Amino acid sequence: MLNISKYTFIIFSFLLVFSTQHLFAQAAADSSSTEDSTEVKPKINYGHQLAFSFDLAQLEYNNLLNYRKGYELAAEYYMKNELYLVAEGGWGSSNISYTDLAYTTQNNFFRLGINRSLLERNNLKDWDMMFIGLRLGVAFIDRSPGTYNISDTLWGNSSGTVPGKSLTAYWAEVTGGMRLELYKGLYIGYNIRGRFLMDAKALKDLPPQFIAGYGKGDKSSVFDFNLYLTYGIRWHRNKITPEPKAKKE
Repeated sequence: MLNISKYTFIIFSFLLVFSTQHLFAQAAADSSSTEDSTEVKPKINYGHQLAFSFDLAQLEYNNLLNYRKGYELAAEYYMKNELYLVAEGGWGSSNISYTDLAYTTQNNFFRLGINRSLLERNNLKDWDMMFIGLRLGVAFIDRSPGTYNISDTLWGNSSGTVPGKSLTAYWAEVTGGMRLELYKGLYIGYNIRGRFLMDAKALKDLPPQFIAGYGKGDKSSVFDFNLYLTYGIRWHRNKITPEPKAKKE
């Protein structure tokens, strides 16, 4: 079987080194700039980009953790001023299988939010980014009937079934990460996320072992990591002719 963990570590290490070098290079460029303060900078239209992503990290999690399955997709549209509108979604399942308790859950989820790039572009073709972002998420969960067995030497053994139930989970999250263009619209990048469940009490009775899109169902706050393979489609990138410098009086 493919050692996904090994390749994920290699890719993440490469991205971390590149992002650090990119930041230092950007800082050096800014500090060495000697442009006249009266120069009029043109407003640049970078055009449009619609990007689609698949989370490779979920494949690793599915391989390593046998109690859960999850798959995540994302779509992102560049608006303006380094702001990106982001929609994410996916599906998954989990199972509890103990000697005294057993049930399963399945869910779909959706997240909506924005990303803000923190790096200035080097040119019109520069779509590499380091970013921060915000999300609101919702998951629609179906929990199967749960079977239980209780062993008690005093009162005797008992067993039963807890009826299945449909649940809804809401959460907010903050995220940050980076993305590197490998070749003509093909990117690799990562997200690190902190998530905060809004109504943890709604899940307290037989909580899902795993909620796709969120994480552990019995935790009110969780952290997560995504490794995205992305393809971006661009159009209407306009060439900009710099405006003349303002004359000094």
